[in-house]
Amino acid sequence: MELFKTYKLWPIEPVRGRGCYVWDKEGTQYLDLYGGHAVISIGHCHPVYVEMMEKQLTQLGFYSNAVENSLQVELARNLGEQCGYARHSLFLCNSGAEANENAFKAASFHTGRKKILAIGKAFHGRTSGAVAATDNPAIQSAFNKTDNVTFTPLNDIDSLKIHLASGEYAALIMEGIQGVAGIYEPSFEFWRAAREACDKTGTLLIADEIQSGYGRSGRFFAHQYAGIEADIITVAKGMGNGFPIGAVLLSDKIEARYGMLGTTFGGNHLACTAAIAVLKVMQQEKLVDNAATVGQYLLDGLKGNKAIKELRGKGLMIGIELGEEWLDLRDRLLFEKHIFTGGAGKNVIRLLPPLMITREDADSFLEAFNTLTL
Repeated sequence: MELFKTYKLWPIEPVRGRGCYVWDKEGTQYLDLYGGHAVISIGHCHPVYVEMMEKQLTQLGFYSNAVENSLQVELARNLGEQCGYARHSLFLCNSGAEANENAFKAASFHTGRKKILAIGKAFHGRTSGAVAATDNPAIQSAFNKTDNVTFTPLNDIDSLKIHLASGEYAALIMEGIQGVAGIYEPSFEFWRAAREACDKTGTLLIADEIQSGYGRSGRFFAHQYAGIEADIITVAKGMGNGFPIGAVLLSDKIEARYGMLGTTFGGNHLACTAAIAVLKVMQQEKLVDNAATVGQYLLDGLKGNKAIKELRGKGLMIGIELGEEWLDLRDRLLFEKHIFTGGAGKNVIRLLPPLMITREDADSFLEAFNTLTL
């Protein structure tokens, strides 16, 4: 049996990692400024994470959600305290796409409505409902296409209000910062207008913080910069530092009933342990503050570079839009300087490093970037 061809693969196989670095099977060291799609939050193989996971694995790796699991309760308490949403409730699942699927379902159950309003250029996942709310027809099959999702332009307040005034929508979903689109931010005014319009029309506001959350922006959630609260927040990626886990944070206005949401693997013992370890390290090492500080240091160090058309982002979620003559720069960073970065389209480099990145690591990237663009 061969693998189904899903991604174009670089001819590199990382086999070991530590902090912000990985090593391939030939022993070559790489600076990891992508963290496997923003997944590595506290660094590769953090000793606290490894110790906690090893201990849990020797005790119990999994049992079903038909029994009590005190690790879920501990995770919910810790997450509520750190993220500022202690009054929300927590539903645990396995991925970001699954989190968004359940967010849509909960919103539809609560409102009795079936439509979702999404933002142009959005990416919310590849499963049925999540991909329907993703503004990319190339990854939507005939089965996924639906009239239940409408797109409205980012930061167009008038269009947003017109759509929501129809009273047809169960929810509006917005990314804290659009990642796959190329690091685009909803303005504070847009977030506040969205909150007001949702309140006025009985629509739930879903903040997709799957990539932009968990401290990456320099706040726990990127939408918190705007001073608003979301009814539902979806998280995944950095939540487990590489162990598959996702979650939906639901307002106390949304009434739960048995059987409304469910999962086999969600909230299993190993996943909860991974997530508890991440929160422990984030708090002990002040990684949200570090994301804000080192992120600004990177942005300041990149300003004025002739290869850059535009810089976007907050904290450690940075988009570097390149001029047309510099489109090979991401490849050169990887193969000449041994630095992993992400991409968005043909001309945007995405930086999504572990939140524990140091200024010395940032200097290594800036030196390499500036050397290649002399």
